[in-house]
Amino acid sequence: MSNIIVVFPKKENATNIRNLLVRGGLEVNGVCTTGAQAINFADTMHEGIVVCGYKMTDMMYSELREYLPASFEMLLIASRDKWGNGLVDGVVGLPMPIKVYDLMNTMEMMLQTAYVRRKKRREALKNRNPEQKAIIDKAKTLLMERNNMTEEDAHKYLQKSSMDSGTNMVETAQMVLTIMI
Repeated sequence: MSNIIVVFPKKENATNIRNLLVRGGLEVNGVCTTGAQAINFADTMHEGIVVCGYKMTDMMYSELREYLPASFEMLLIASRDKWGNGLVDGVVGLPMPIKVYDLMNTMEMMLQTAYVRRKKRREALKNRNPEQKAIIDKAKTLLMERNNMTEEDAHKYLQKSSMDSGTNMVETAQMVLTIMI
């Protein structure tokens, strides 16, 4: 299940979109009027979808996309002339005025894509080679020794750092080793 955050400068617009999504059977985790609020919500989640307008009170959609973790998708709801020249990577556009059918189909498509990506990521974790496992174990050991962490804490730290930086866990472990050695 993906996390959904709705962000529009007018609270009533955000609430209306949330209500449409909830009536369609989706769970919405946050309703915001600023990009900063959306970023705060996203920081508490591993992945999800941000449904937003072209411009919030504090930033444009493209800035918000830039500040969100890579594991988040974005659905931009705006008039076609706002994004006629193309969208930022990681953004799906839905033209105004929206139809409920189009909104729900687009959300289902995005949720399905996120599910497939999550499944592939889990498969990749199972198929790590011994070298990759050794790098992760060495980084965990170093974190445990220098920061008095348990193995579980060190693993969680590497996982969170990996998600925050948009890299895989092996790359994150290599960065930790480079910095700490």
